[in-house]
Formats: sequence, C-alpha cells, structure tokens
Amino acid sequence: MQKPWEGRFKEKTEEFVERFTQSVSFDKELAFWDIKQSVAHVKTLLKAGIITQEEAQSILQGLKDIEESILKGSFEFKQELEDVHMNIEVELIKRKGEVGGKLHTGRSRNDQVATDERLYIKDEILQVCGLLRDLRKVLVKLAENSLEVVMPSYTHLQRAQPIRLSHYFLAYREIFLSDEERFLRAYRSADYLPLGSGAVAGVDFPLDRFYTAELLGFNRLCRNSMQATADRDFVLDVLYACAVCGMHLSRLSEDLILWSTEEFGFVDLPDRLCTGSSIMPQKKNPDVLELIRGKTGRLYGNLIGFFTTLKALPMAYNRDLQEDKEPLFDSLRTIQDCLTGTKLVLEGMSIKADAMKRASGGFTLMTDLANYLVLKGVAFRQAHHIAGSITSYLIEKGKRPEDLTLEELRNFSELYQEDALELLNPEKVADRRRTYGGTAKEELVKRIEVAKREEGMK
Repeated sequence: MQKPWEGRFKEKTEEFVERFTQSVSFDKELAFWDIKQSVAHVKTLLKAGIITQEEAQSILQGLKDIEESILKGSFEFKQELEDVHMNIEVELIKRKGEVGGKLHTGRSRNDQVATDERLYIKDEILQVCGLLRDLRKVLVKLAENSLEVVMPSYTHLQRAQPIRLSHYFLAYREIFLSDEERFLRAYRSADYLPLGSGAVAGVDFPLDRFYTAELLGFNRLCRNSMQATADRDFVLDVLYACAVCGMHLSRLSEDLILWSTEEFGFVDLPDRLCTGSSIMPQKKNPDVLELIRGKTGRLYGNLIGFFTTLKALPMAYNRDLQEDKEPLFDSLRTIQDCLTGTKLVLEGMSIKADAMKRASGGFTLMTDLANYLVLKGVAFRQAHHIAGSITSYLIEKGKRPEDLTLEELRNFSELYQEDALELLNPEKVADRRRTYGGTAKEELVKRIEVAKREEGMK
C-alpha cells in the first residue's frame, strides 16, 4: 500500500519503523472526533471556494460511510498507515477517488491531531464532571441520613475532637466540588481551535478559522500557528486534574478501608464490592477501594511521565508529542472508573453508628474542658495546661473523661462547676462548634440545605 508521503523517499520503510512509529493502535480512539473535525474542514474549504459543492457532498458522504463502518466494527485500521488520520484519509480516497485527496488541503496532521485531542478532552471532561456530580449527590444524601451519628475526627491518625458524621461527608463534597472546578479549568484550556494553523506556519488558503470554530463548538482560536501545533499544556492540565482527583479518591478510600477493619468497625462494606481470600475463608477484602488507592499511582505516573516528555522539545511540532495519547486516554478512563467505584461503595456500605459513638468520647473531650476555663477568664495556655494535667491523671488512673466527677475536676481548678460535666457528652461537644463551616448540628442542617440546592436535589 502506497504511503501518502512516499514521493520523497527512494527506500521502502522498514517493518520495524512502521511498528515503532505507528500510533493507530491507540489513537484510533480519536476516530469519531477526527471525522467530526474533517466534516468541519470540508465545509470551511467549501466556504473558501477551494472545493465545489459537488466535491464537498462526495467527501462528506464518504466520511459518513467510514464513520458507519467504524461503528459497525468492520473498518480495518492498518499499522502501515501510521495513525488514525491517514487510515481515514486513505480509505476516503479508496472509496471516493481523487476527490478524497482534496480533504487534506490546507491542513496538516499537526493541527489535525491537536484539534482531535481538544475535542476528545472537552467531551470526556463533561463525562467526568457528570460522575463527580453523581458522587457529590450520594455524599449529600449520606450527610442528611447520618446527621444524628457522632464520631471522632482524626489528626495524625489520632482521635482529635467529636464531629457529626455528616460533617465528614460534606467535607468530601467540598473537595469534589473543587475537583470539578479543576476539570472545568482544563476544559477551558482545551477550548481553543488549532485547525487552520497547518504544520507550523499557518495556511496559504483563505480559510475562515472563526467559521470552523463555530462549527466545532470552540469558543476561542489558537492565535499563533507555532503554539497551536506545539502546545500540549492542555493535556497536562487534564492529567493534573485526574491526578488530584485520584489523590482525593485515594484518601477517601484509605479512610473507608480503615473504618471497615475489625479494629475500627465503623462501616461494613457491601459483599458485592469485595472479594475473599484463596486460603483464609474468613476474609472480606476491600479490593475496589484498594485498587482506587493503587491506581492513583498510575495517574501520577501519567502526569510526571508526560511532563518529562515535554521538558526539552524544541519549537514546534515533534514526534515525541505522539506520547501524549496513551497517558491521556488511560488517565481519563481510570478516573472515570475510580469515580464510579467510589460511588458504588458509598451507596452500598452500612454505617455502624454505635461503634462510632463509642469511639467519639474519651480524650476527644479534653479541648472543651480547657475552653470551659477560658470562658471563665483563664488564659488559654493556662487552661490547656490544666486540661493536660487532667489527661495525665486519667491515664495514670486508667479512667476515661466520662468517669470524672465534679470533685475530681475541682481538684484541678475551682472554676469547674456542675455544668462542666455536660462537656463529657460527645454530641454536646460537637454541637458547640457553631461557627460557619463547623460541625454543630444546626450548622450542618444549613449546609445540607445549601448543598441540596447547589446539586439540584430540591
């Protein structure tokens, strides 16, 4: 099969070179976007008077037929034609004859592939944002249903202060809101049209690039032909958004993995989302969550790997840029799977409220015993020292704060009164955090209502 660029060469391409340089094995994923931008390019050529109405109709029909063949799975992608672009173009010429060869007028694979990728990214980001919204809705429902559940919060993986479980779920809802904003920034980064920039220097045909942008749904145009074909920052932006979102999903997974252990016993994961051991019959392993945690390493690797690819490329296009596609495709598939898996786990897990409540007391209450004295006029550092002394006393006696009597408290400070004993209730302690964004029940009710409105749940 004759290659489109063979006019320059006297030797046949080595089979190794064909295999080593081909990208069609993975960039065929861009086929539908490639056809979409080819359709817009044909219409732009027609508008510029480069091709006739009859030629345009013939090419458009050929592209439609090829698209149908790809959908049916009958289209054969050939390695010797290198990439998805040449496979489609050669097939078009085969079907439509010489007129098919006019499609590539005023276009290079350099601006063509950049356009395909930007179209692909914009569509995929909208899919990711939809999954993020679905996940946030699950978190809002969990927050609403767990408003009465009190649990310990953790810093340094040590019990810190009592919170309502709703507060935890709403925290991750805020985190995934920021992830959507990050993906939308990546969307805006991709929303520039490169087509019409040619290989590097622009195009010597009167192509209306603004018209092309309108046809393809781009809001802005790349303003420099060299930048248009050399830039892959928009790919980095997507890889970064995937890596950060994956990190958040990994942290959530880590919590749920810990919470599902016998040592914590805070949640029970659904059997259908866990697996067992080939040797230990009692095991119930949180494999989905562990793989979400593990796949975050892939997301990091894709980002850092492509960063390294770009770091020393001379201006403008270089074949190295072919290496952007596999990490891009992989990261977007991976993050969508991880979002789906997280949603399924959260929807299916059971919360063990009693175990959480039992763990929410104890030394998590000590900060409030210090703050009680502050409200009596004691300097916080002195109050902190007193509460620390009470902690040492309780540890020495093998007692919990809930076991304290008023007499014991007054041995440390005469300012403690009967109402100080109310601070030995984790629910009351949690509800003292009434500042905006705090864990008090009255504040959480407001936050849940706001979240439901923002997520379109009301």
